[in-house]
Amino acid sequence: MTATSDSWGRAEPLDALSVRQVLSLERVLAGEPEVVAGAAQLDRPVRWVHVAEAADVGVMLSGGEMVLTTGVLLAGDEGRQTEYVRSLHRAEAAAVVLGLGRAFPAPPDAMRRAAERCGLPMVVLHRPFPFAELTEEVQSRLVRRKFAAVSLSESVRTALTRLITAGAPLQRLLDEVARHSGCPVVVTNLAHRVLATAGERPAVDDVLRDWERIARQAGGSEGDGWIRAELGGRGEQWGRLTLCGYRGDGAGGRLLADRAAEALVLHRMLGGSASSWEEQSAQGLLTDLVSGAVPARQLLPRARAAGLPVNRRAFLPLVVRDGDPARLDRTLRVLGLPGLVADLGDGATAVLLSLARDQDADAMAAHFAARLRTGAGEPRPVVAAAGPRTAWDDVPAGLREARHVAEAVAGSTAALGLPPVVRLRDVHLRGLVRLLRDDPHVQSFAERELDGLLRAGDDDLLSVLRTYLATGRNKSRTAQLHHVSRPALYRRLEAIRTRLGVDLDDFEQAASVHIALLAHDAQQGGTAPAQPR
Repeated sequence: MTATSDSWGRAEPLDALSVRQVLSLERVLAGEPEVVAGAAQLDRPVRWVHVAEAADVGVMLSGGEMVLTTGVLLAGDEGRQTEYVRSLHRAEAAAVVLGLGRAFPAPPDAMRRAAERCGLPMVVLHRPFPFAELTEEVQSRLVRRKFAAVSLSESVRTALTRLITAGAPLQRLLDEVARHSGCPVVVTNLAHRVLATAGERPAVDDVLRDWERIARQAGGSEGDGWIRAELGGRGEQWGRLTLCGYRGDGAGGRLLADRAAEALVLHRMLGGSASSWEEQSAQGLLTDLVSGAVPARQLLPRARAAGLPVNRRAFLPLVVRDGDPARLDRTLRVLGLPGLVADLGDGATAVLLSLARDQDADAMAAHFAARLRTGAGEPRPVVAAAGPRTAWDDVPAGLREARHVAEAVAGSTAALGLPPVVRLRDVHLRGLVRLLRDDPHVQSFAERELDGLLRAGDDDLLSVLRTYLATGRNKSRTAQLHHVSRPALYRRLEAIRTRLGVDLDDFEQAASVHIALLAHDAQQGGTAPAQPR
């Protein structure tokens, strides 16, 4: 398992301050510091502060030190001054600070030129300054930073481990990371397709609005707080986590990204047969679109970042009954259709296709349905479609219409003889009843009309009644579907007439019972029992 991070822009190690930060300390400012060489390297990390006068100081360093000197042993010898700077450069010192005084009343040109050639920051202090105070100040800050880093590390690790142990979903982990980081958090695959996000919604939307361009350019940015961590395991990288615009200490941001990456890798490894992050991303987006809980316009950046083409496109909303989401996704890939697939529950799967505006939406829906039905078992998938939408804001209504159509024909396709792609115009009265199923007046009507059968709990007679009405009161077809003789069917129909107190040969009374039965079926978990075959 791996989770390595790097800053998009330079940042100091966990236990370091930068040269620039050291020079901004109040105690250092009292010495009137002036950068006389290497000004472009002030973001170098300072790991330690070391006071040294010896000309061969480099042999005592291990890298990252800010070396303080009065130059007393270097005065009058430009060769030694130059070698002093070169030895610091070879030892990878962070900077050299020269206190001006009796040895050097002004910055020595030899040292300054050597430092500029080496790219080593050289700072002179114009006022007398106790080196002990600077050493104490920097060392105490470094210790505090290291302690804070360790504390943050343990806090984040503990919180994320607790969530993973409790079986929390990916989104909950990312919300916790966003809480600690105070900036948007984005998880992508290697193609920069966004799989999940967390953080304040407006800030996340700003990041996602032009995500592809941002993702391509972020690698060249400097010091803007964009920190990423690679996600992978067993030698294979499969994603990235990015802190977008982290405003805190760069070291803390890198540590936070590392801890978050470790947790996400572990979460994915323990996920087993759970849906992939790509599926969860599509499901979250389409669920928000269908529910209307989030305005469609706010979801557009998420759709674009998820890889759905959205510019100058037509969107075809579909809902499939009795279709395996994985099979639907494979079908889209085989047909080369860009789209998103999400399980809505209760046997319904939403599919949102993105088509070129000159494509025939009806033909594409029919092609998709035909491919989906090829080799499918029983029950065969039912594809419900709304009309294509050219405006993104109209997509939620289209998805809800397709879902309504799919629910209206659930379990009844054999008797209704519906087309491969069902639309609102195909569901007629059944669709209206489905819309009104939660109305108390409709519920009372259904119970009143069917009371004689419901109180007896005779599901067999209810099934016969359902088939008889769905087939247009065709006795021969009803007897055939229920595998009974005509006389046996007549006895059952007579029992139904007696219990309900209606004449099924009367059109109005039969229609009233039919509407009541449709309403009853719509209220029973949203799905009518399947018709006999």
